[in-house]
Amino acid sequence: MTGNPKRATWNHFSNSSGEVQAGVWACEKGSWRIAFADNKDEYFYVLEGRCRVIDEQGYAAEAGPGDALVIPAGFKGVFEVVEPVRKHYVIIDRKPAAAP
Repeated sequence: MTGNPKRATWNHFSNSSGEVQAGVWACEKGSWRIAFADNKDEYFYVLEGRCRVIDEQGYAAEAGPGDALVIPAGFKGVFEVVEPVRKHYVIIDRKPAAAP
């Protein structure tokens, strides 16, 4: 992975259970591995800059201003900030189901 990019998060909403969070995230250029839990999804909308999400098979989805992407539960791969980015995000982090 490349660099140690400076990141900033402004969380504007969390529901009472903590399962939903929304806000603004910004980051400098760089890339790092990500591994989402099986109960966590993220939707984001790029306000400025450009980023790329690359799965373990090498498929890349790129987003710039006005584009939106979803990182699904269980996703493993690389998140790359190609140009300094600022995005709106919504994260759904479902609580595991209780055992019967």
